[in-house]
Amino acid sequence: MPETIQLFVTCILDTLYPATAEAVVRVLTRAGVTVDVPLEQTCCGQPAFNAGMRGEARRIAEHIIRVFEKAPGRVVVPSGSCAAMIRHQYPELFADDPVWLPRAKALAKRTFELTEFLVDELGVTDVGASFRGKLTYHASCHLLREMGINHQPRALLAAVKGAEVVELPGTEECCGFGGVFSVEHPEVSAAMLDRKIANLESTGVMQVVSCDGGCITNINGGLHRRGKPQRAVYIADILDSRK
Repeated sequence: MPETIQLFVTCILDTLYPATAEAVVRVLTRAGVTVDVPLEQTCCGQPAFNAGMRGEARRIAEHIIRVFEKAPGRVVVPSGSCAAMIRHQYPELFADDPVWLPRAKALAKRTFELTEFLVDELGVTDVGASFRGKLTYHASCHLLREMGINHQPRALLAAVKGAEVVELPGTEECCGFGGVFSVEHPEVSAAMLDRKIANLESTGVMQVVSCDGGCITNINGGLHRRGKPQRAVYIADILDSRK
């Protein structure tokens, strides 16, 4: 009987990229799991946490813990930043709370980012995807630095039939989004985005792949404002491709 996982959709995919969220479900289903989507889920609380609003972040975290405690399956998150929030920041939020800390740790232990789950937990790299053309990969900050995930998305992209993956110069450099960082430090954020776009242009590739909706939104916003033809896409859209 297939394992049933719980999908934490994330705010950005749910609000801005619902078709991508559907692609995530199809990719996971093809990988052999049954996907359950708890309807009561909300934001993970990371914006409040990063803004220093710990009380608000705790209340959101308590709600998410309650929602995902209702079923025992592993929780899969198509976002390195949201997965990092649950795995690392939830236990930090409740470090001084003997009641909520064990519950936060229990959820953290069974929470996995999408590519991590596919490669490390299921042992899957080839999901049957095909894509004709060149791709490049942007390593999102939270995914790389907080989650330590790098080879997993690369292994999945390498297995996409017909795709040529070109290395992105400065792939590990931040795109400049960083959530509230882009609001609090707009000049620095814009300079970082300029460099990311220049590096993308240097590859001659039209599509840059990322594992975080925030990076995709920020990069695409910069490309649009500059009238550039390149686009950032979420990795599940490529893994779901049958071109």
